Amino acid sequence: MLQSQAQQTVEVSVGRVCTIAEYLLERLVQLNVTSIFGVPGDFNLAFLDYIESHSKLGWVGNCNELNAAYAADGYARVKEGSIGVVVTTFGQKNKLVLHHTFGDGRYDMYFKAAQQVVISHASLQDKATAAAEIDRVITDCVLMARPVYLVLPTDLVSAQIPAERLQTPLNTEPPQNDPETESVVLDEIVKLIEEAERGVIILVDACSIRRNVKDEVFEFAKKTRFPVYSTPMGKTAIPEDYELHGGIYAGVTSRPEVKAKVESAKLIISVGGLKTNFNTGNFTNKISPAQTVELHSDHTRIRLATYHGIGMKHLLPKLTERMQPFKEDVKAIDVPEFTLPVSQEDNDKISHLWLWPRLGQFFKKGDIIVAEAGTAYFGALEIPMPGGSVFMSQFLWCSIGWTVGSTLGAAIAARDMGLPRVILFVGDGSIQMTAQELSTMIRYGVKPIIFVLKNNGYTAERYLHDENAQYNDIATWQGFFLPPMGGTEGETCQSYTVRTKNELSQLLDNVEFAKAEKIQLVEPLMDTHDAPRVLKVLAALLKKAKLEE
Repeated sequence: MLQSQAQQTVEVSVGRVCTIAEYLLERLVQLNVTSIFGVPGDFNLAFLDYIESHSKLGWVGNCNELNAAYAADGYARVKEGSIGVVVTTFGQKNKLVLHHTFGDGRYDMYFKAAQQVVISHASLQDKATAAAEIDRVITDCVLMARPVYLVLPTDLVSAQIPAERLQTPLNTEPPQNDPETESVVLDEIVKLIEEAERGVIILVDACSIRRNVKDEVFEFAKKTRFPVYSTPMGKTAIPEDYELHGGIYAGVTSRPEVKAKVESAKLIISVGGLKTNFNTGNFTNKISPAQTVELHSDHTRIRLATYHGIGMKHLLPKLTERMQPFKEDVKAIDVPEFTLPVSQEDNDKISHLWLWPRLGQFFKKGDIIVAEAGTAYFGALEIPMPGGSVFMSQFLWCSIGWTVGSTLGAAIAARDMGLPRVILFVGDGSIQMTAQELSTMIRYGVKPIIFVLKNNGYTAERYLHDENAQYNDIATWQGFFLPPMGGTEGETCQSYTVRTKNELSQLLDNVEFAKAEKIQLVEPLMDTHDAPRVLKVLAALLKKAKLEE
């Protein structure tokens, strides 16, 4: 199960008793889960029967477990207030030599392996404690916005337990802050803001999204009229068409006007900061702790002092209440215009310099835009996206292929929510990792627009190390294969290959294409050694760092 914050409704359809499977599924329904991802296997089939017969849940069968996990992740990122769920196999108590094992009688090895990456876990071995354990683990998932792991043995799937607990909603609200400490924290922040006068900026980062404080931080921004900037991992946490949104800050990879404004601020209010290498321009962000207030999910840092247990979810609304509206006209506030004009080049070759701002003209409010780690991510990063759009990337782990499975989950969630378009940007190398899920998209009738940047391999890797190394080459796939995967070309799917700026522009301007009424795949042919501006700057930084080691 994956992220995020949840808002529950309790609509119990079971009686005085229920099976453990029914109890678990009812808790998921209360968290607004409507689709469950996974792969059928010998030891989970009895549980899958309960999913298949459930009136409020749908099963999405994936091509493999890796893709299922990616899909659940994408589903949760789009469907705020819900979580993503993956079902895999297997578990067995008796020491028999069974398939799906190493043949050594160890049936808990998957459970133990999962414990290295989850925030909470349980193996349901006793029906007397099963309901409480389910509630504990799911609550941890929601509160901590981290993955959890549940083992449900086959022989307990249909075990009967009392259903009474289902009448009580799970407590998924973050704990309240200590009032006295919170009061001190508020006083200190307000004092620093008053001393800084108009020299305050807000910097939103990844955990403002993961910890579900986007609304709270936007209210704070609108009330104070402080300029807002985003880190790469905080992109679209604040609507990027907001008049005081100045762009993306990531150290020396930032645009010069953004870098200057952020680093010259008297006070920076950082919300949900995550200081990874790529997120900080390889640690080149010049932000002193002495000029920073950091708001996190479970602590607040004011300059060099840390206040544990003071979380931003409850702190931000109170901080907003304490702020007096500033009277200055918005036009007097000097914020860089977040824009990226289309480059006027003297040739018709599709370049990154031209491609991304041109795509920016294609986006609409409410679009879900997914960008693969690599050239797609670095290119999409600098495009100002319309308000209400959601930018999805996976830039901490950077596992290529993530976006294809994630787009499936995102598209299913978007369909539930009435969001019209999901748009994927992925490289021709990355898509080869998880291309099977294109068939799942067709099978379940979702209709993303997929741009496969065809540049003959791992261009990001070429820039980061050796641009001519053969290990960054890939096998060339001659066109993609939506019809053999179950689609009917021209009816349920459509494929395009575009070789020039003019061909791509005509396609983007095509009204039928923009409607996204069928799954569509576009292959822009691009130069192997071309790359977006941010990738070039970051690659130069990394090479310089290696030389200085």
